[in-house]
Amino acid sequence: MRLTMVGTGYVGLVTGVCFSNTGNAVTCLDIDERKIEKLRRGECPIYEPGLTELMEKNIAAGRLRFTTDRAEAYRDADAIFICVGTPSDDNGHTDLRYIHAAADDIAAVLRTLPAATPAKTIVVKSTVPVGTSLAVRDRIAAGAPGVRFHIANNPEFLKEGAAISDFIKPDRVVCGVEDPEAGEFFRAIYDPFVRNGHPIYIMDILSSEMVKYASNNFLATKISFINEMAALCEAYGADIGRVREGMCADKRIGSAFLYPGLGYGGSCFPKDTLACIMMGDKSGVPTPLSKAVHEVNQRQRDRFFSKIERHFEHGGLKGKTIAFWGIAFKPQTDDIREAPALTLIRKALAAGAIVRAFDPVANDNARADLGTTHGNALSIVDDMYEAATGADALVVSTDWDEFKSPDVQRLRALMHSRVIFDGRNLYRPSVMAQNGFIYHSVGRKSVSGS
Repeated sequence: MRLTMVGTGYVGLVTGVCFSNTGNAVTCLDIDERKIEKLRRGECPIYEPGLTELMEKNIAAGRLRFTTDRAEAYRDADAIFICVGTPSDDNGHTDLRYIHAAADDIAAVLRTLPAATPAKTIVVKSTVPVGTSLAVRDRIAAGAPGVRFHIANNPEFLKEGAAISDFIKPDRVVCGVEDPEAGEFFRAIYDPFVRNGHPIYIMDILSSEMVKYASNNFLATKISFINEMAALCEAYGADIGRVREGMCADKRIGSAFLYPGLGYGGSCFPKDTLACIMMGDKSGVPTPLSKAVHEVNQRQRDRFFSKIERHFEHGGLKGKTIAFWGIAFKPQTDDIREAPALTLIRKALAAGAIVRAFDPVANDNARADLGTTHGNALSIVDDMYEAATGADALVVSTDWDEFKSPDVQRLRALMHSRVIFDGRNLYRPSVMAQNGFIYHSVGRKSVSGS
């Protein structure tokens, strides 16, 4: 099939590359000319394991191409996937300007096509408030009166760092349609990916849109729940690791997303949880659980930073050197959106600390986000041990593999003070104490080595 992806961000690029890899002719459209030129050269704009190699393979095979020409991208496509950004404000209100612009551009091309042109399937793949896909249908219909097309919704469930695997071997595929023809299109296009027996669900469009929000909100709830239990463990001297083991042995509970830490970040959970709150406020349906999930998550960062402040309460953080291992919101990605590390770094800088931070892949994004206004108080370095050199404390804020088994003796020698604040519970407290570290983690007793 001939498919067009509108937008070459995370969703559009991964979707386009994976569909091209099963033999479809895929065109990726973007208005950013510099970005398109890089993509044509096989340069991937995001860090996602396996994506660059798969992209290069399909470019070479002639199945994957990139363009800024809207008419060229839409004219011959059997289906058009709208994968543009849908940013939201602090109250969860979604900015749909890019969705609307894509709908208008599609309509402008549709109305120029011959009357005999087969009906195209227009798929809203961006995460949008419930009802948006039908509004896109009406907007295109108004801009291209009399032109027949199918509208559909197809939410994505891609985990950053494992997106290729998630797309190729999905837990499920969800598709919202209005008519059987669109349903058959989805069954055909996703057939190579659901032969492992995992289901494809064809449902109404409104339910399809809601599945994405409900799924992410529930996963966010699990994260906030375990962090709240971790706070209780600290207050009563229990060990959240042992508590978690006992909980997760219950098959009704499971183990996924029940890891204590600094809370969730990234582009999905914060935005989608706030969107559920916003939809509730807009419709007059109270969402106290979603509000609590969001509040617990935001408070988790404050609680963790309070541990750092308490440790330095006598002299304060002013002039202290704080090292950070990890800036991305999770490992295997360079995405720093809503990253807990950035919140902690900004708090440390505001308190007068000197910050040295390292991330295996997100350093450039962090430099761009944090800017140069902090002068010598902030440095983003290219080695984890360089960050720790002379540090009064080390904060582990992302659970990258390279942080899990550090050279403890080297760390002892490099740091000015042997103090670790582990926001991901990577280390055993007893081992840290044996090596002479003061060690703070989440939901476990702090320990102090000699």
